[in-house]
Amino acid sequence: MAQIDYYFATISPYTYLAGTRLEEIAARLGATIHYKPVDLVALFARTGGTVPKDRHPSRQEYRAQELLRQAKKLGMPFNLHPAHWPTNPAPSSYAFIAAQNAGGGDLGALAHGFTRACWAEEKDIAQDDVIRDCLSSAGFDPSLADSGLLQGAETYARNLEDAAEHGVFGAPFYITEDDQRFWGQDRLEDLEAHLIEMKG
Repeated sequence: MAQIDYYFATISPYTYLAGTRLEEIAARLGATIHYKPVDLVALFARTGGTVPKDRHPSRQEYRAQELLRQAKKLGMPFNLHPAHWPTNPAPSSYAFIAAQNAGGGDLGALAHGFTRACWAEEKDIAQDDVIRDCLSSAGFDPSLADSGLLQGAETYARNLEDAAEHGVFGAPFYITEDDQRFWGQDRLEDLEAHLIEMKG
């Protein structure tokens, strides 16, 4: 069974635009997904990236055009200037890790729920009530928002180290068990093609 390490950020617009296509690919091909939420700002600092607000205006302008183009192409609602971005990604990431450890729900739906709340629903995913709603909608116990914070922080920090060590520099980022790396939601077709090739 193929395995995919999936590095994502709960406040990443491109993670939002990935939707649940990775989960659909994994289901079709019998692959297992290892979810690894990461601190994207810290990852940029470690790997030579720059946060959007500090990028050259030409890069900011292109990013704005590209996000809107991709959202339209995918038929997904998208707010280029959400009311609650940037926000602290740690609480939602810790809740995701708690849900991952607890089981019983849909992790793909939870990851997408957090990003959708930010980029399409004008919600602050650092707020407890929003986190609880996302957990509940994905089939998890909403009280996980308040549990496992220390373990969540430790796993979140470890995911950052893993990301830097394995060549990850953005989100979403997908790594197969044979160390093929795919960066961006627009590379999911390439990831699927590689997984099919691996199956022979």
